[in-house]
Amino acid sequence: MVTVSFVWEDGADRAIGLPGYESAGAAGADLRANFPPAGRGGMTLVPGGRALVPTGLRLEIPEGFEVQLRPRSGLALKHGITLLNSPGTIDADYRGPLGVIMVNTGDAPFHVDHGARIAQMVVAPVVQARFQAVAALSPTARGEGGFGSTGQG
Repeated sequence: MVTVSFVWEDGADRAIGLPGYESAGAAGADLRANFPPAGRGGMTLVPGGRALVPTGLRLEIPEGFEVQLRPRSGLALKHGITLLNSPGTIDADYRGPLGVIMVNTGDAPFHVDHGARIAQMVVAPVVQARFQAVAALSPTARGEGGFGSTGQG
């Protein structure tokens, strides 16, 4: 098991708690909106609007891992709320505030309440590649076939 360490931002509501897995088989831990004291009423995303929603946290990810931020399917289906830059990557050497870039693709305003579950956080291993220029690439049966080249659709 991998340990991700957190510290609270100044003014964060610690009663909101750390990210958590909502079921035994969950791949993603739920992140919650955690607004500073002056913004505890939350915020409203108008249709087409986007905002960086605070979590009140900073994190330390072990070297060799990343955290991916992903949308919550219920918010996407019911309200058209998703995340820009999804999945968002948080690198192991980042120590700044953890925020979630939310966007309203729906047709009605959506209110993000203080403490609401806003995203899922997935911890994943990272492999860094070595990049090299070569004279030619090895051939494959597919070759240069692009979009739709392997079948219908």
